[in-house]
Amino acid sequence: MKKYIKSFFGIIILGSISSLHAQIIDTAFAKQPLDYPTYLSLVGKNNLAYSAEKFNLNIADAEIQTAGIFPNPELGFGWADNGQRRMNMGYGFNSELTWTLELGGKRKARIDVAKNQKELAHLLLDDYFRNLRADATLAFLSGIQNRLLLEVQSSSYQQMKQLAESDNIRFKLGAISEVDARQSKLEAGTMLNDVFAAEAKWKASLSNLSLLLGRSQNDAFIDPKGDFSDFDRDFSLQELILTAQNNRSDLKVALQNKSIASSVLKLAKANRAIDLGLSLGASYASYVRNAIAPTPSTTGINVGVSIPLKFSNNRPGELLAAKYTLQQSEQQYKQTELEIQSEVTQAYFTYIAAQKQVKQFNTGLLKEAKTILDGKIYSYKRGESSILELLTAQKTYNEVQQNYHEVNYEFAAALVELERTAGIWDINF
Repeated sequence: MKKYIKSFFGIIILGSISSLHAQIIDTAFAKQPLDYPTYLSLVGKNNLAYSAEKFNLNIADAEIQTAGIFPNPELGFGWADNGQRRMNMGYGFNSELTWTLELGGKRKARIDVAKNQKELAHLLLDDYFRNLRADATLAFLSGIQNRLLLEVQSSSYQQMKQLAESDNIRFKLGAISEVDARQSKLEAGTMLNDVFAAEAKWKASLSNLSLLLGRSQNDAFIDPKGDFSDFDRDFSLQELILTAQNNRSDLKVALQNKSIASSVLKLAKANRAIDLGLSLGASYASYVRNAIAPTPSTTGINVGVSIPLKFSNNRPGELLAAKYTLQQSEQQYKQTELEIQSEVTQAYFTYIAAQKQVKQFNTGLLKEAKTILDGKIYSYKRGESSILELLTAQKTYNEVQQNYHEVNYEFAAALVELERTAGIWDINF
């Protein structure tokens, strides 16, 4: 009789499991399944911060136009009155056009600085996308990881809830003590809290994907598709370092900073050259009508050249600052080279360690933990093991599953960081 009662309640419990997942986890919000290549393409097109960075190229173009501007001429007008109304001394007009003629190659030096800054803007944009691509990939992988961890928590809770309900029936039938029935119910309640926490973390990661895509929170959340099965690569550390030193955009930025500092030094030297002031003017004096010295009206034209006295050249502050900036950029370039070498080395060893951890799991660690848990559940239902032994096996199995997904994520993330530091990219899954 007891056997039939257990089977009856077992069927009821199993029938309720299929609807349990939907009851616990909020899946009512709008989701849009998206594969990784499409997602990364959308990030490149729609990321707002990246779009804002692109304006630096337009700004650089405008600065080149500004650098090529010649000094503006100045046009002046004047009027004079001798103030002798009684002597009829008359009045006069004058006008003058002045223009500064730059010497020493100042305009060319300004244009060279602006062009070098535009090239720097290009390199900075490349470097920004290099980091954005890696960060967006990590966010996508995090969404997959959090979904898998939520499934682990949900599955464990469902299993423990089923066991707690079964224990409640067994307690009423007198097969187990009340303490054991309460213990399994308590464990199920604790696991439900873990499910809620995992669900919140999963949704937060989906929200982060929307931010990277420049989407409003009112739009559907991105549901990342994919797994961690295609992240195994073989690398040579020395080749990676050499590749990074050739490809890393931030090293190219450091090199370009040297070019800018050199062009700024040339501009500082050009600014010390003397400019010429050119002027062209005309004047008119009205006739004088008095009887003492009557004078007819006159119109005069004047042309002149002025030479500024550059006492400021005795204080070469601008020139010294440009020289020190050039020396500083050379040291920064060497420092960037060393940092890249160190970053690649650290990322390589991190990747190798993660690769070994994944292989360790793939030798059957997960399957072994599942076999132990199934055995403990079977023996517990037969009254051959205690609730504590079952809970220990359940906890161990959960930890192994979580560690498995976390290690897979760390392995994938290590590859992302390694390719980010090496300046290469072949990730596609």
